[in-house]
Amino acid sequence: MLVIVDTNVLLSGLQAGSGPPAKILDAWREGRFQLVTSVEQIEEFRRAARYPRLRPYLPRGAVGRVVNELRKAEVLLERLRRAGDAPDPGDDYLLAMAIAAGADYLVTGDKPLLTVQKTGHTKLVSARRFAALLIGRTPKDG
Repeated sequence: MLVIVDTNVLLSGLQAGSGPPAKILDAWREGRFQLVTSVEQIEEFRRAARYPRLRPYLPRGAVGRVVNELRKAEVLLERLRRAGDAPDPGDDYLLAMAIAAGADYLVTGDKPLLTVQKTGHTKLVSARRFAALLIGRTPKDG
């Protein structure tokens, strides 16, 4: 299963020791799905991790470790064609990744992006929904 995990979910997974984003990060590290990422996402992750409001909540060394893991992802895209369908143009690269890789899921905490629901055959789902799918349960809310 090919999965794109939005930067906001990755960062949330580092901040919280439990909860859906942390479970998703653990599942990826356990090899339960193949991660699709891009050079653009890695740069966004690094930039967002430096935000003063986030830095106090990110465990020391965790950001660098995730950057290194992202660089070794199963699918690392380098050049993306813009999809042009994202509610926020800054998220358009995620939809472009979904189309380029033919991903099964794009996991995001971005509510406007979740309104897209599907791009190509990629389903856009919340972290809660994807974590529930990983353990074979139907989530109560989205």
